[in-house]
Amino acid sequence: MKSLYNRHVKNPSDKILRKEIVVPASLEEVWNAWTTTEGVKTFFSSDAKVELAVGGLYEIYFNLKAPYGSRGSEDCRVLSYLPMEMLSFEWNAPPDFGELRNKHTRVVLQFEEIEPGKVKVKCSQLGWGKGEDWDKLYDYFDKAWSYVLGNLKKRFTEGPIDWSSCC
Repeated sequence: MKSLYNRHVKNPSDKILRKEIVVPASLEEVWNAWTTTEGVKTFFSSDAKVELAVGGLYEIYFNLKAPYGSRGSEDCRVLSYLPMEMLSFEWNAPPDFGELRNKHTRVVLQFEEIEPGKVKVKCSQLGWGKGEDWDKLYDYFDKAWSYVLGNLKKRFTEGPIDWSSCC
């Protein structure tokens, strides 16, 4: 495995993007939705490769017609996890963000069962760089994570997302 250090921003800002949602499901169901390939495919994207191990792949593919390297979060890795409590992974920018595609932020998910059948998911993205391009990327992910978390909730209220008409 190549060094992860060079992929992260060397002089990050102190900015942190934070989102949270309460999901009507068990802790185990929500954990499995984020930490397994099959689970991710029920709300995040139609295709993925998730290996729950430190250094394991955390690849979510959004554009299956694009060549590998331009589909989604290729070569992003699991950074750490505490079963049923926390998952952290690298995250990259979409290809249309140019140079920032090669710089990886970090996403930290925290899971808290607030009562049986209700789980709070906190999402924090950090490791942002500084400057106008980074600000645009932050704004992009501010919307994107709201969409993803909304799909997570929808997955448990309406069933798995049907991706057949997209991608």
